[in-house]
Amino acid sequence: MAVAMETLPGPARPAREAGSGTGAEADPRIVPRQIVSLADDRTIAYAETGAGPDLVAIHGTLMCLEDVWLGPVPALAEHFRVVAVDRPGHGFSRRPRGGAADIWDQAASIREAVRRLGLDRPVILGHSFGAAVALAYGMLHPDEVAGIVALAPICFPEPRLEQVLFGPRALPFGGDTLSALLGASSDRALLPLLWNAMFFPEAMPARFARDFPFALAGRPAQITAEGEDAGWLWPGLTRSVLGYPSLRRPTRILGGSADLVVNTALHGRRAASLIPGARFERLPGAGHMLHHLQTDAVVRAALAVRSAA
Repeated sequence: MAVAMETLPGPARPAREAGSGTGAEADPRIVPRQIVSLADDRTIAYAETGAGPDLVAIHGTLMCLEDVWLGPVPALAEHFRVVAVDRPGHGFSRRPRGGAADIWDQAASIREAVRRLGLDRPVILGHSFGAAVALAYGMLHPDEVAGIVALAPICFPEPRLEQVLFGPRALPFGGDTLSALLGASSDRALLPLLWNAMFFPEAMPARFARDFPFALAGRPAQITAEGEDAGWLWPGLTRSVLGYPSLRRPTRILGGSADLVVNTALHGRRAASLIPGARFERLPGAGHMLHHLQTDAVVRAALAVRSAA
């Protein structure tokens, strides 16, 4: 079976297999990773920093782990041992083409890697689509986590722009060809527009513009995976909606009042009302990429979850 991760950008490659201690990155924007090999041609790539209680950070759509690495990870690493992961099908984490795309499957793969790494009841922190994965992780294995931090989460099924832009690329016949064609043409204008819009009402930070590996996050294979993610979002979130009342771990949800990507009132606030004991914090003036511009709030939420565990 073809694998959505089979093409890597340029000469860059993961730094090392977990435990091997070999290899090096060719692109300095790509954070050196280790790789956990799972069954069925799946892997989870991760990078680790800091010391203290364990925390797993999960990125969102059109991203890879460098997103959180350039955002809240340095501040979180002052308090936690942070393990930032590439979601399955993104960055250097492999998944089978056409499978393991919904938020529950992704949560299960990340959980398997967490267990193999020996992490002890980590805080699970996610942004956007990654926050939906984090919430699913908490519902699947509440006894294995300290709690959940969901940043600008998508929590309920709704029509999404990603389904229109990327969904056709996930088709089993012709989807990969379409991804390759669009990757060599319209994506060169479309993807930078989307990346910049995510930061509204702020401008994209200069450090992110300089240091984020856009070629890695925007290569055709990953955009195909984005299309699969979008296609499985409704059934995955429907299952989540039914499960929110069962999530009985400390949960903090942060949302920006100026988020153009995910409506804070319709998603984060509503989800918090369904999750027992969850606390929602609205960040005035913050957009979707709040974890880059409101890192203090992110750290406070993670520490609060850990202390309540």
